[in-house]
Amino acid sequence: MNQTAERANIGLISAIVAVATIGGLLFGYDSGAVNGTQPGLKAAFALDDAGLGFTVGSLLIGCFIGAFFAGTLADKMGRRNVMRLAAILFLVGALVQGLAHDHTIFVIARILGGMAVGAASVLSPAYISEVAPANIRGRMTTVQQIMIITGLTAAFVVNYYLAGAAGSSTNPFWGGIEAWRWMYLMQALPAAVFLIALFFIPESPRYLVSKGRNPDALRVLTALFGPTEGGLKLAEIQASFSVDHRPRLSDVLTPAGGRGFLGIRAIVWAGLLLAVFQQLVGINVIFYYGSTLWQAAGFSEADSLLINIVSGFVSIAACFLTIALIDKIGRKPLLLIGSAGMAVTLFAMVYAFSQGALVDDKLVLPGQSGMIAVVSANLYVIFFNVSWGPVMWVMLGEMFPNQIRGSALAVCGFAQWFANYLIAQAFPIMLAGIGLAASYSFYAICAVISFFLVQRFIQETKGKELEAMEG
Repeated sequence: MNQTAERANIGLISAIVAVATIGGLLFGYDSGAVNGTQPGLKAAFALDDAGLGFTVGSLLIGCFIGAFFAGTLADKMGRRNVMRLAAILFLVGALVQGLAHDHTIFVIARILGGMAVGAASVLSPAYISEVAPANIRGRMTTVQQIMIITGLTAAFVVNYYLAGAAGSSTNPFWGGIEAWRWMYLMQALPAAVFLIALFFIPESPRYLVSKGRNPDALRVLTALFGPTEGGLKLAEIQASFSVDHRPRLSDVLTPAGGRGFLGIRAIVWAGLLLAVFQQLVGINVIFYYGSTLWQAAGFSEADSLLINIVSGFVSIAACFLTIALIDKIGRKPLLLIGSAGMAVTLFAMVYAFSQGALVDDKLVLPGQSGMIAVVSANLYVIFFNVSWGPVMWVMLGEMFPNQIRGSALAVCGFAQWFANYLIAQAFPIMLAGIGLAASYSFYAICAVISFFLVQRFIQETKGKELEAMEG
């Protein structure tokens, strides 16, 4: 263990991580809650498949807006203040989604909630990476993914309980409000906790230095690492920022004599690669449309919701494995293992789905094909959550130099959520048009491509101080 880690105030760092990752919990819950509400959405708003896809995907419109503006706002207002704004949007979005009876109002609330999700998705890992010592930074940032999956799993459990207790997700429950509406309303409690807790953690010292608030930065660094290390770290951070201007969005462009393509820095392209391919492998089809997916494969609504819960707990277990490995074997090996594993398991799902036949417009899988599909899907989820799930967020939070971190996060966060939106919007149409087997063939091919792209373009960041990042 290095000297900085020995002197680090692990208690304070852990408290900061615990608070910051509540945003990840809400990110996961907001993303997963829609999984069990789709029958209710169809009935309440008279939606066809395309309308359902837009309603589900409207969260992601907010996500790519929130992710883009969060990065640049964080350079102006601070990481903590933008997360407070996100907490308010989480709270308002949950309440209005649960109570809205007009489709337009529901979609607007879902977009607002999505803006909070997008902001939290890029700022929580970046904020954690800016306060954690280099040799445990990967583990600390991976907690964000555990909280995302915990939020998803909590949404699946809440959906399962409410649908079961009410008899169906479309039946009235507490206060005469339909069970599917309570699936959204339940998010208001952790959103309120997040908002309050954000008043008890410090601002990022790197943001404070970027604004010339060096005495404030020194106080935070002293609390984190002690007076000697805090002073040394302050000098390193100061040296990492440009002397001629504060961070700005144009910093992502290739500087004179720098490496880039189409006018954008090479390191930003590497971040874009990670951001986009994390979605092209199709993970959120399982998270957003798990219930619909498994019902299409012949399972009942109750069994489909239960499969979602199993997938959630499997994901959490996989993330703990990542915590054990990420600061030992590194980020790049985990990405390569994940790409290979996802490719194999996705092709196994393609095989299982290709054995099915349509009966009354439902896919029925013969023999052991249904079990192959379920087992392969859970293995796929394991490979994703050991690798691309947490590692992409870890790397986006740490791979960029201090000067461009906020701007690069804006660009990469936008790309990540825009790809997420396209996948979510396309799946119901793909399911109806070309079927499960062909849809999953596309995701499997993308997993294969991602392996070779990582091998060629991604550089290891394990153990490097943020001030040592090049780009």
